[in-house]
Amino acid sequence: MSHRNARLTVHGRRILVERVLAGRPVAHVAAEMGISRPTAHKWVRRWRSEGDAGLHDRSSRPASTPHRTPAATEAEVYRLRTDRKLGPARIGPILGLPASTVHRILVRHGINRLAFMDRHTGRIIRRYERARPGELVHVDIKKLGNIPDGGGWRVVGRTAGDRNRQATTDQRKSSTPMIGYSHIHSAIDDHSRLAYSEVLPDERQHTAIAFWERANAFFAAHGITVERVLTDNGSCYKSKLFTQALTTAGITHKKIRPYRPQTNGKVERFNRTLLDEWAYLRPYTSNDERTEALADFLHTYNHHRCHTALAGKPPISRVNNVAGQYN
Repeated sequence: MSHRNARLTVHGRRILVERVLAGRPVAHVAAEMGISRPTAHKWVRRWRSEGDAGLHDRSSRPASTPHRTPAATEAEVYRLRTDRKLGPARIGPILGLPASTVHRILVRHGINRLAFMDRHTGRIIRRYERARPGELVHVDIKKLGNIPDGGGWRVVGRTAGDRNRQATTDQRKSSTPMIGYSHIHSAIDDHSRLAYSEVLPDERQHTAIAFWERANAFFAAHGITVERVLTDNGSCYKSKLFTQALTTAGITHKKIRPYRPQTNGKVERFNRTLLDEWAYLRPYTSNDERTEALADFLHTYNHHRCHTALAGKPPISRVNNVAGQYN
């Protein structure tokens, strides 16, 4: 395929033909345009036989591939991959094929990575994306251990970390040596990937309902009208009150199939991003310090962080009412 700086694009080939038809020698025109005489003759010959259509690039794909692996062998490679989850180095010796050949077959069928398949059934996971913001919002909860004041054992060592934990426990007058967990409630729009999160003390139904009301207000402030909410089968989401709160606002509540978190994959992936780029980004000396850092992360994620599914742009660039404001 021609690139933008190629010596002969389709337009340049037309100029070549026009100069030759004007009576100029092919060798002179080729020298002027910085190409070889055989190349110039090739394009003139194609134009004479096919017209303007002959000046366009042709596919480099061969008409036939006599040495391609037989279809029956490819089917066996596919079966071993989906049934036993084997890789090229394991499938090759079984079928007497080089590992590189097996890899090409897996790539051709779109199963060269295990992440492309459902681990239970071996079926190819079909990625989807809703057509407009608000059509579907993924909601989930991630649980994180609280950080004692002064830092946990990963920061200050086991002895000092245990001492900080005990001191924090005594300060909070808890009867248990553990200081508990924080629950990060998150909502992410399927189309734009615009995200909203809060650190809350539990995952009860009333907490989840209150979180969603604030999340819905956040999306509304960005011009997004939520139509559907997708959750897992956690107890707070299975409650009638949560579904009723959505229905009252005109929102449809959808739940994933049991043991199929891939369906809610966008928020599951966002949870992993939360851990890598916020919760475990740097050592925190207290739980409050980590909680305060969440707001900066969310701003960076929504307004500045490039997203591979959005052609390298941040989520805010896909939100219609602010797309023109993004620089």
